[in-house]
Amino acid sequence: MSDQSAKYPKRDGVAAVERAIAILASFDDRDPVLSLAQIHARTRIYKSTLLRLMASLLRFGYLRQCEDGRYMIGAASLRLAGQYQRSLQPAELIMPVLRRLVNSTEESASFNVREGNLRVCLYRIDSPQGVRDHVRVGDCLELHRGSGGKVLLAFSGEPGKAYDEIRRSVTCTSTGERYADTAAVACPVFASTGLAGSLTVSGPSSRFDAKAVRRFERLLLEAAAGLTQALGGDTHTFAAAGARPRRAA
Repeated sequence: MSDQSAKYPKRDGVAAVERAIAILASFDDRDPVLSLAQIHARTRIYKSTLLRLMASLLRFGYLRQCEDGRYMIGAASLRLAGQYQRSLQPAELIMPVLRRLVNSTEESASFNVREGNLRVCLYRIDSPQGVRDHVRVGDCLELHRGSGGKVLLAFSGEPGKAYDEIRRSVTCTSTGERYADTAAVACPVFASTGLAGSLTVSGPSSRFDAKAVRRFERLLLEAAAGLTQALGGDTHTFAAAGARPRRAA
């Protein structure tokens, strides 16, 4: 059985296609170039079958053989990735994630991006509760105040122990930094090009006790891992934090 197949739920399909996909999935950011022996070890496909499948992938440009005999992803894969990116409408992926977070937490949820020395609220859904924090789509906020901005700084390489801790835990909690009676929990989201933004759950600090914060952190990490996966980003950061992706749409 392919090691790669463990990543995907068992469904009806075509074995040859699944094996070809497993070959392509054996490459990653850490190992962009692999030998035949390494591909065999990662896919557990018989070498005779592996060679036939790889010959087809080479012929159609999805694999490329290097001068030293090793293999890498071919240009045809890049063309597919470009078509995916051109068809992608981020709102269609982000808004369902925010809705699920609001339904799960009953607090407000937002997606922030960095613009120079500010963070911008790009998407937001308000809490259904009467008492809530007030941020509008398009608002520009300070980066150094509030968990959403600090996450953007941390995963943009900002030095310092506080940012090292955010990178370690993959989350940030803030209380009373923008307004005395509000709190927020945030974590990063990544796309194929790197840091995409931060997901934040926010509301009155009275509802953000230690138990609630731990629950919000778990929900945010799962949601951010799923959104990162949908945007073509690297989910290793979330795997290290023990989070499994939730579907982004």
